[in-house]
Amino acid sequence: MTLKNYDNVAERETSNTHYSTGNYPNDSIDWLTRLIAFDTVSRHSNLALIDDVKAYCEQLGLTVDLTFNDAKNKANLFVTVPAGKDADEINHGLVLSGHTDVVPVDGQDWTSEPFTATIRGDKLYGRGACDMKGFIACALTLLPQAVKLSNAGQLRRPLHLALSFDEEVGCLGAPLLLADLKARGITPDHCIVGEPTNMAMVVAHKGIAVYRCRVHGKSAHSSLTAQGVNAISYASRLIGYVDELAQEISHRSDNDGLFDVPYSTLSVGTIQGGTATNIVPNLCEFTFDYRNLPHMTQDDILAPIAAKVAELSTQMQARAADTGIELLQEESVPAMTDNDSAELQALIIALTGDDTRHKVAYATEGGQFTNSGIPTIICGPGSIEQAHKADEYVALSEMVRCDEFLQKLLNSCAIS
Repeated sequence: MTLKNYDNVAERETSNTHYSTGNYPNDSIDWLTRLIAFDTVSRHSNLALIDDVKAYCEQLGLTVDLTFNDAKNKANLFVTVPAGKDADEINHGLVLSGHTDVVPVDGQDWTSEPFTATIRGDKLYGRGACDMKGFIACALTLLPQAVKLSNAGQLRRPLHLALSFDEEVGCLGAPLLLADLKARGITPDHCIVGEPTNMAMVVAHKGIAVYRCRVHGKSAHSSLTAQGVNAISYASRLIGYVDELAQEISHRSDNDGLFDVPYSTLSVGTIQGGTATNIVPNLCEFTFDYRNLPHMTQDDILAPIAAKVAELSTQMQARAADTGIELLQEESVPAMTDNDSAELQALIIALTGDDTRHKVAYATEGGQFTNSGIPTIICGPGSIEQAHKADEYVALSEMVRCDEFLQKLLNSCAIS
């Protein structure tokens, strides 16, 4: 692909080196332009995008499987380019995985329309440009070449594409997709999740768990504090303990220096409570998140926090029986480990010539794939620093690098 400066996407020259796919784009920039135009903010349906990709895959002669949420307004997509000419040969192989949802643009000051791809200089701007429709665009561009190899009997292992919903709000879609694969007896060998990494190989990431704590006190006039149980005061004691525990786990001897943040973290994010200064508050709620290194578990922090909750609840109930503290889990995404991905890492290193291995603090669907027994790494175009911001962009050079990387990957799956 030749890089130029364009005032808008329509001025791009279309490359004639790709395989024709009818009315669909035939390069990754045009595909990304098409994908950005779908408003797939997590609160909305993603079915228009999924239906479009499904029709494209079916035009290529592929069989598409969808898994839906309970409301049937969102779907995951899974499609396989089978090995050789045997359409039944869909087991094993390599998964290219991406999520279709994006974060909201509400309250953000965008220079251009967020759901219209705009090229300025050497960057393409739009919601989802890097997180993570850029990778999906490159994967879709690759499919016709994979189909051609398959039809010629030259694809020695299957190539799968997995698109999910609701990654941005707790990785809700991928578990349904993975459960469907298990039920169908499909066991891919490896997976690459194309989150933005500047095309560097990420071999592990932390897990995340989000908790809501509800402190139920007893109201009273603020001049008669002894007759009440102050929910905010007890919440503040528990918050103080969470902060102390955060300090303790940051100094463990088994922390991992390869992570950008080398220890597990605890962080209080929101708090609400009270109705007036002259009323002893009867309710206070706060949330906190735990981002754990792969070798640590939720029990490492839940056990001591639960003990503190029991201690404080006992103190409260000594003053009023119907008081106490609830601890509720709202979100949980597993960490991604590098325990089983040595073979995949070796392949990536052989293709790229870069043996650098990164570990990151943010969570992805990669942990759900590894928990399902599919060794996984993260590698995709763009920078995580551009994600979720106004004027989100992906550098055009990153798209070129991703196209070249996926082409090498496809070549590695072909019969030489």
